[in-house]
Amino acid sequence: MDKVECVVIGAGVVGLAVARALAQAGREVVILEAEDAIGTHTSSRNSEVIHAGIYYPKGSLKARACVEGRRRLYEYCETHGVPFRHCGKLIVATSISQKEELLSIKAKAHGNGVTDVVEIPAAEAMRMEPALHCVAALHSPSTGIIDSHALMLAYLADAEAAGAMLALKSPLKACRFSSKDFVLQAGDTEIKTELLINSAGFRAPSVARLMAGFPAAKIPPEYYAKGNYYSLTSRPPFSRLVYPVPEPGGLGVHVTLDLAGQARFGPDVEWLERFDPRTDYAVDPKRSERFYAAIRHYWPGLPDGALAPGYAGIRPKTSGPKEPAADFLIQGPAEHGVPGLVNLFGIESPGLTASLALADDAVKLLQT
Repeated sequence: MDKVECVVIGAGVVGLAVARALAQAGREVVILEAEDAIGTHTSSRNSEVIHAGIYYPKGSLKARACVEGRRRLYEYCETHGVPFRHCGKLIVATSISQKEELLSIKAKAHGNGVTDVVEIPAAEAMRMEPALHCVAALHSPSTGIIDSHALMLAYLADAEAAGAMLALKSPLKACRFSSKDFVLQAGDTEIKTELLINSAGFRAPSVARLMAGFPAAKIPPEYYAKGNYYSLTSRPPFSRLVYPVPEPGGLGVHVTLDLAGQARFGPDVEWLERFDPRTDYAVDPKRSERFYAAIRHYWPGLPDGALAPGYAGIRPKTSGPKEPAADFLIQGPAEHGVPGLVNLFGIESPGLTASLALADDAVKLLQT
């Protein structure tokens, strides 16, 4: 039986950041990934936005990790050649009734230390983006966009340069633990490890349930919130990201740009009882009808037939429909009583932005 010092389960953006941090700290690390490539689920099926840290409750882990992570991520991209762009974002109210919520968003951003978020007159916002319609707006200059796959490759390169090893097609089948070691059944291989980090994204609760003897009361529920995206078939009229006032379960159908300048709209919120990646990543063309209505609140000139099905992703949620959004949960030995184990639960957006900060938090819990 092979033995290693640390095993990280999951080669998404956060798992790779954790593996990088551990390897650079001198630990022997193996990354177990169930799929045949890195970051095939949530990490590569999102808006690829570097978030400023605007929407999250003051004092929450999401707020702290996003603000710290955003600062560090921009520095990392500069030093490691990861493509990104400081494009900025407008958050817009399209009716008078939304102005109070817009001011609440500004107050929340400032409470999180994101003081560069400012209210601007509707006329100024529409001058910045002539295709836009709004009655009030916030401007977030520190929001950006990133090549998420290039970021994951950079994290993996750093980890491997420090000695980490990646094992693809290695789904966890079972885990048992004693006071000293974990014994993992991964694919057809048994691996013994001293330290175990569960960073399996939306499958993290399922992975925790594979750990024989782990306290069931410490495992949060596993919800699947599908987000559908549609691509704009023409060149976009926007040079910045545009977000409406948020809707329950998400941030609304917003427009984001990729680094090539193409626009995509989404995500919406579609709750699934169960999830099968073989079928549930499909985007229904008929669902675009509600997208047209939502987008035309802030872009009245959206032409008919301009949207094409793009892609879909799954948010790793631990709170369900009509429940308040749960905070990130990084659960160490002090919380669950199992030495050497850290679980990362509910790492949805802004997990990509926060990845470097979350990795450091996870590593610190292994040292306590």
